[in-house]
Amino acid sequence: MSRSPGESVEDFNGGRLAVARRRRGFTKASLATAVGVDSRSISNYERGMSPRADVLERLAERLAFPAAFFYGSSIEEISSKAASFRSLARMTTSQREDALSQGALRIHLDKWLCSRFNMPKPAVPDLRFESPEAAATIVRAEWGLGDKPIGNLTHLLESKGIRVYSLEVSGNEVDAFSMWSGDAAFVMLNVQKTAEHSRFDAAHELAHLVLHRQGAPVGKEAESEANRFASSFLMPESDVLANTMRNPGIRALVTWKARWRVSLAALNYRLHQLGMSTDHHYKSLCIQISAMGRSREPEPAPREQSLRLNKIFLMLAEDGVTRAQVADELCISVAELDSMLFKLTLTGINGGRKAKSCSPPSHHGLAVVS
Repeated sequence: MSRSPGESVEDFNGGRLAVARRRRGFTKASLATAVGVDSRSISNYERGMSPRADVLERLAERLAFPAAFFYGSSIEEISSKAASFRSLARMTTSQREDALSQGALRIHLDKWLCSRFNMPKPAVPDLRFESPEAAATIVRAEWGLGDKPIGNLTHLLESKGIRVYSLEVSGNEVDAFSMWSGDAAFVMLNVQKTAEHSRFDAAHELAHLVLHRQGAPVGKEAESEANRFASSFLMPESDVLANTMRNPGIRALVTWKARWRVSLAALNYRLHQLGMSTDHHYKSLCIQISAMGRSREPEPAPREQSLRLNKIFLMLAEDGVTRAQVADELCISVAELDSMLFKLTLTGINGGRKAKSCSPPSHHGLAVVS
């Protein structure tokens, strides 16, 4: 149904406008300027007042969300206290709000998927009273990993019921974050980082899920604990001691890091932590690694993808459901959907039935996906 420019839109959801605004990096004032209204109007819209149809059209255009996105039930918003950020002090308010709004959209997608597929419950122990090193050992034991290197960490987390999604955040300030939403555990990874960096980030966020579930992980102490857990979890002491030697050169580090799929810096730190290098040698290697640059790794590891999302979207494709349809039912663009899915490129996902305009969700066969 068409509306005249001055007609108000019924059932407008102001919370969805707030999510979209933060996702695109607008303040209320800058968005107001962009759409030709005053900032008080944006505040009123986010409190639930319906904008005129012509204003809604401009909001949709500027925010790059379909107009229908602003209808529907509320999307679960994430507070900064509920999410663990590795570099909160270095993040701008805009970057933090963008990341949190992306997290909200991923929970929005996850709820849609959970209405169609049975997801495993997270097998994440609560080890808040353990040291980071002891917690890493306990998790490895409970998950049957022994002391050997972990192949694909993203697949491992997903097999234990943790929902892993990709973030699309520019800049180096946002690495990743994790959170609990009810009984569901989430890890959000910035895939703009190197594969090794993202892998360490995933282990770091697992630490927050294991060690800090009962309270907001804040401060340098919590971040230090998560780094110690990640280092021990990815590079068990016995395996490192058995496969390295004291005071190695940079070439040895490049060779060894492939075993654990970690960065040069992470391996150098772990060797020093385990007494395999002197303070002087460790600092000398730090200088060499810094001179090489942190944005690229020599002999890089393969980038990890989501197996769970791969399986889900292949099953949807087999049922004739396209990515465009999924995006349409969520009332987001395909590009926005792709940013959540590690840029999956799967044969058959783009084909199938034509999407309808933000149609009510259809029900597909349930399956256990892990």
